[in-house]
Order: sequence, then structure tokens, then C-alpha cells
Amino acid sequence: MRITDLMIKETMIMDLQATTKDGAIEELIASLEASGRMNDRALFKEMIYKREAESSTGIGGGIAMPHAKTKAVNEATVVFAKSSKGVEFESLDGEPAKVFFMIAAPEGAANTHLRTLAALSRLLIDTDFIDKLMKTQTPDEVSELFDAKQAEEEAAKEAKEAKKETDKAQKTPDVIVGNPNSDEFVVAVTACPTGIAHTFMAEDALIKKATEMGVNIRVETNGSEGAQNVLTADEIRRAKGVIVAADKKVEMDRFDGKPVLQRPVSDGIRKSEELIRKALNGDAPVYRSQGKGNAEEATAEKTSVGSKIYKDLMNGISHMLPFVVGGGILLAISFLFEQMAGTENPIVKLLQTIGGGTGAFHFLIPILAGFIAMSIGDRPALMPGMVGGLMAVNSNAGFLGGLAAGFMAGYVVILLRKALAGLPKALDGLKPILLYPVFGLLITGTIMFYLFDPIFGGINTWLVNVLNNLGTGNAVILGLILGGMMSIDMGGPFNKAAYAFSIGVFTSSGNTNGAMMAAVMAGGMVPPLAIALASTFFKNKFTEQERKSGLTNYVLGLSFITEGAIPFAAADPLRVLTSCIVGSAIAGGLTQLWQINLPAPHGGIFVAALANHALLFLLAVAIGSVISALILGLWKKPLQAK
Repeated sequence: MRITDLMIKETMIMDLQATTKDGAIEELIASLEASGRMNDRALFKEMIYKREAESSTGIGGGIAMPHAKTKAVNEATVVFAKSSKGVEFESLDGEPAKVFFMIAAPEGAANTHLRTLAALSRLLIDTDFIDKLMKTQTPDEVSELFDAKQAEEEAAKEAKEAKKETDKAQKTPDVIVGNPNSDEFVVAVTACPTGIAHTFMAEDALIKKATEMGVNIRVETNGSEGAQNVLTADEIRRAKGVIVAADKKVEMDRFDGKPVLQRPVSDGIRKSEELIRKALNGDAPVYRSQGKGNAEEATAEKTSVGSKIYKDLMNGISHMLPFVVGGGILLAISFLFEQMAGTENPIVKLLQTIGGGTGAFHFLIPILAGFIAMSIGDRPALMPGMVGGLMAVNSNAGFLGGLAAGFMAGYVVILLRKALAGLPKALDGLKPILLYPVFGLLITGTIMFYLFDPIFGGINTWLVNVLNNLGTGNAVILGLILGGMMSIDMGGPFNKAAYAFSIGVFTSSGNTNGAMMAAVMAGGMVPPLAIALASTFFKNKFTEQERKSGLTNYVLGLSFITEGAIPFAAADPLRVLTSCIVGSAIAGGLTQLWQINLPAPHGGIFVAALANHALLFLLAVAIGSVISALILGLWKKPLQAK
């Protein structure tokens, strides 16, 4: 079957009008619906967004492939569209999407259809082909281009099969993929939830990059038709490392004892070289299948204790953040109403109950502790960790006590696994549902009650008192440090450490001491705002695409979403990071010099009115942003000089 049998001309959109992701999806669905190949628009749209929630189908390189496999589709169809302006599609590389393929597959799609969709996905790895596709003007040109390309691919495949048969007849050893003179060999598995697009794009990207690097590779795909090119035991044994680029569960026990990189399928597409190099160097945890050890206990040569602690901590913080943002915004709104209507207003009471100490904020430390514990000891550690975190809240051990509870509960469960390993096999079913929860909770709770709660309660009280009594000079230095940390890695460990510290102070003070929150919020708002200003006023130093992306950073910066600056930092780390760190540190220091208190953990400009000196807070952000923008704009070379 030809790709163009599915990509019918009547559905093609040669000039997509949408400017947003939602708008683009709506326009593509409308074209599909008009073709009569869909029977339930609402269900199809729901399934498209369900796939987007798992990971963006904006794969980068200007391509987006929203797709769904559902009974809402009558006949397998691909809707092709182009956008001259580009659409912000939350793509993996942060760049707008310009070429769109909406793949609609029926629930019982025939194997022929699935293979054709896989062939389409593979073609999109070819950047030259995409460039030609962007230059097409009519649906006929699109169809001709795909037909010619598919014919070329099929001819190459036939030649390869013929050579394989010749080699077999001559008893020539089978060559995998790559340089036959190289003994460097890795294996990989690719899989995505729907098994239609990303699975095969990751396969092709890994094979293409391995060929360029002179590395032999064998890739197994777990697509809609099931596992294809299944790895043999001998291939796994000979491989120097294993790459699992998957967003769904794959068979892992066969990799026991091998260095295994487990990454999202999108990394297989966009970070293929990095994955291959790490696999070759054995730079990955050694996988241990169930019953032969625990994956968490496996270590690689280059995996440090610090990186393991950071991974566990980030697991707790990432799960805590929705409670911070949701509860914090509602709490901030309640403060605004309180200023206008007083503390007895029913709306104020409602919002403070939902967002404050008896609502979302009550869960911050238990959630943090629970998911730190789960990262260490897996699911059996979740409950003891959460209870330990709750005990920290109730005993005034606070944020620090919650951290300690999370790490302790995780390692308590690991120790229990070892201690109970000698029990009869008949009791294995009781371990996760009875023994681990009961003994894990008992041990964690006892240590918290008699040791950690008193110790960390005292430390927490001392820390809050010290911060409340800081002199102006010391406070400014702390503000400089916290503000600068927000820009060092823009969402990484330094950024999260500064934010977590400020949240700890804020919650420990009964949600009143927002001095540190003012410093980190100002510092975190500076990078995207500085990028936006620099790309606006130094236009000759940014590409047209960068200038368009820069405009979105006005909104991101004002909303306290530091991550908007990441694509620019990745492209020019020295200039962008240095300039942003300087401006963020100045903004953070100014908030402390002017003794600004901002009793809200998130929201940016939308909660600025809550600050005791709202205008000074905005001025601190503006000064830091302008300074960073000037440094970046003056330092960056004009495009012509590059």
C-alpha cells in the first residue's frame, strides 16, 4: 500500500491558519471529519489529547504528528497540513511546528495500514525530504513527492533483501546495521503508547546515527503489530549496552546484568547519538530483573551517590509542585479578596480552606516525603513516607523533617526487603500488602516520633528565627544567592533547591514569611523576560524564529515560568546563562534590600499585588531583566558575523 492511499488529497491543508496547538488540532480534525472517515468527533478529539498528555507529538525539527487509534475512525487516514507561520506545539526542541501529519487509525486497523503508517514515520527522519515537503504548493506535489520517496525506499529495501539472500547462500555472516568492520555493538528497543509513529521514528533515528558513527546496532520495535525484529539472547549477550527508548512497558527481564539506558521514546528520536555513546561506554545502571536484585540498587561506574539523591529528591518535588501551584494560586486569590472584603468573607474562607493549611498546602510535605520514599523503595515505601511527612508537619519538624522522613522510609523498605528475603516463597504475596507496609510504617513512625521530630523541629524553629532576624546586609546576600540560583540551570537542581528552600521557609512560617519567595520569584522571572527584551531590541542578533519564540517569553516570564528561556540557553549557554544569572541575582538581592514580603509561592505578576511593596517587587524584576537583556544583547554577535 502507498502512503498516498492513506494521505488523501481532499483532506490536505496547504496553508494552516491556526496559530495555537489547540487551534491546529481543531483544524486538522475538521478536515478529517469533512472526509467522512470519522464517526465520532468528540471521541477522536479526546483520544488525540490523551496521547498528547503522555508526551507531546511535536517531535521537533518543525514536525508534529498528533495521532490516535480509536473506534471513532472508520478508515485509516493521514491528514497532511503545512503552516507558513508556524505553530507553538510544545515541541521537544521548543521550536514551532510547520509540517503536520494527523494520523487516524481505526481500532482494528489492518496490518497493511499499520505498516504503511510506520513507513510514513520513518520518512520524516529525513531532513532533506522535509525541506522538499515545505516547498510544495499543491496536494498533487505532496502526493508525487511521497510516491517518489516511497519508491526509492522500497528499491533500497529490495536491494538489501537481495544482498541478504546472496550472503546467506554464500554463508556470509549476517551484518546487523552499521560498519561491518566495527566490533562496537549495541541493541535497542523502541516503543510508544500507540505504536504507530514514534516507535518507528526512534528506530530509524538510532539506525541512521549508528551508521554515521560506525556502530553496529540492532533495534527491536514494539509497535501496533507487536514486537518486530525481536532481539535474540545472543545479541543481548554480545551487546556492550542496551537502549530502551519507550513510553510503555517492554519485556525487561532478558536484560538482567546488562547496562540499560531507559529513556522516553522521544530521546530515541532527538538524542540518538547521546544514547548510543552512553550504551557503548556502559554509562548506564546495570539492570537487575525481579528476584535477582533491585533496579534501584544497581549502579553504573559514573552514577554517583549525589546524582541518586538528587533523582529521589526531584521525584518528591515534581509531585509536590501541582499542590504548590494549585493551592498557592487559590491562596493568593484569597489574600486579594481579604484586602477588599475582610477575613470573614465566605469566599476568602472558602479559598483559604481549599488552598491553605487544611487543603492543598496540608499535603505539601507528606507528598514530598512519600514520593521521595517511593523513588527509593518503590510503591511499598509510599505510605510510610507520606505518614512520616505528615508527622513532620504536625510536630513542627516541617520541610526538613519531611525530607528526612522520605529518605528514611525509602531505605527502611529496602532494608526490610533484604531482612525478609529468607522467608518461605509462599509468603512472597504477603510482603507488599502486609509485611512491608506494617513494618515500614512502624519503624518509620517510631524513628520520626522519638528522634527526627524533636531534632528537626528544633532546627526548623531556629532556622525560621534566624531568617526572621536577618540584618539587611545578610538578607541581601541571601537574596542574591537565591535569585542567582534560579538562573543557573533554569529548572534543574540549583533552581529547584532554591525554590524548595523558600517553600520550606514559607510553609514553616504559617504561609506568612514570603521574603525568600520574593527573591526566588523575582530571580525566576528574569531569564524569560530578559530573552524577550533582548530578542525585541537586538533584532539583528536573533533569527526570525528566535524572535518569534522570544515573544512568548514575555508571557512566560510574567507568569514565573523560568523554563521558557531553556531553548535559548541550550543554543548559547555561556552568554545566556551568564547574563541571566547576573540579572536574577540583582533582582533577588533588591527584593531583600527593599524588605519585600510576597506571601504566595507561585503566580508571578498575577500575585504581585500581595507583596507589601508591590511596585518595588515589579521594579526589582524589571531592573534585573533589563540588565540581563543588555548584557546578552551587547555580548551576542550579530547574525552576519557568525
